[in-house]
Amino acid sequence: MIRITPAEFDQAVQAALDEIPDEFRDYLENVVVEVRGKPDAKFCREHDVPDDILGLYVGVPLEDKGPDLAPTPLPDRIYIFRDTLCEMCESRDELIDEIRITVLHEIGHHFGMDEDRLADLGYD
Repeated sequence: MIRITPAEFDQAVQAALDEIPDEFRDYLENVVVEVRGKPDAKFCREHDVPDDILGLYVGVPLEDKGPDLAPTPLPDRIYIFRDTLCEMCESRDELIDEIRITVLHEIGHHFGMDEDRLADLGYD
């Protein structure tokens, strides 16, 4: 397990977001990225996910929004779980890499990519 301050963790999440090419940024305007400590039991039940999940995309992928890509009234959300990520890593470098992979993985879901495609891209 590695320890990192919430501010350092947030900076690593922002660094991952900064890697997204400009031509894709407009498609992320109605997506909120939220860092949480750990998913609680209620969250896990509501989203049918295990308690050791690293991140989760909750929303409607772009390919399902229709031709005009009109934003929905509520934003899509990407949850990144700080404590879960910190618990699985043994070094700061590993943690930074896992944060990057998790953020890009969840953004991939927003763009309609499934688990197999994300794994092919190295985001598994």
